[in-house]
Amino acid sequence: MKKFEETKFNIGELKGISAKNIEEHLKLYAGYVKNANLVLEKFAEYAVDTEKNAYVLGELQRRFSFEFNGMRNHEIYFASLEGGAKTLPADSKFKMAIESQAPSFDMWLSMFKLMAMTRGIGWAVIYWDPKMQQLTLGWVDEQHLGHLLGLTPILMLDMWEHSYVADYMPSGKKQYIEDFFANLNWEVIEENFKLAQ
Repeated sequence: MKKFEETKFNIGELKGISAKNIEEHLKLYAGYVKNANLVLEKFAEYAVDTEKNAYVLGELQRRFSFEFNGMRNHEIYFASLEGGAKTLPADSKFKMAIESQAPSFDMWLSMFKLMAMTRGIGWAVIYWDPKMQQLTLGWVDEQHLGHLLGLTPILMLDMWEHSYVADYMPSGKKQYIEDFFANLNWEVIEENFKLAQ
């Protein structure tokens, strides 16, 4: 298999989220890329004798899900912070899709923020469901448990403590969420939505 490559992100100054926090967070992302590749190498190594190494291979496959999704989740998250804060375009298809299924964009966004306040570690996600032709909110535990099958992530908000505790302390979770949206490049989300359709 081809090796995964670390994406380089160009993230400028952010409101509330320090450059140091982003720097450390990007190191964690780099670790997911490195470990996803390492698992693949080990998988090939142990696959020489599948009968003897059945247990190890099973555990490696489980570990791969965690490392791979950690890599991909962070790529979506960091991409949405590139290019500075930008509002949704006036003719936003994403916003129109939300308003066709919720009383208002603001109410729907409030529901997403409330979900992001869920206790515990994980990811708050906005998905596109191609079968139902609608947007869906979802919560992913850890990196890989709970992703909704067949749906495409449009926006991902990292709610692991490493994403906010250094700048906000544990009690500042709500402010982190507000600052994430203040920093969000909605044009990236609009593009994600167009690509998912």
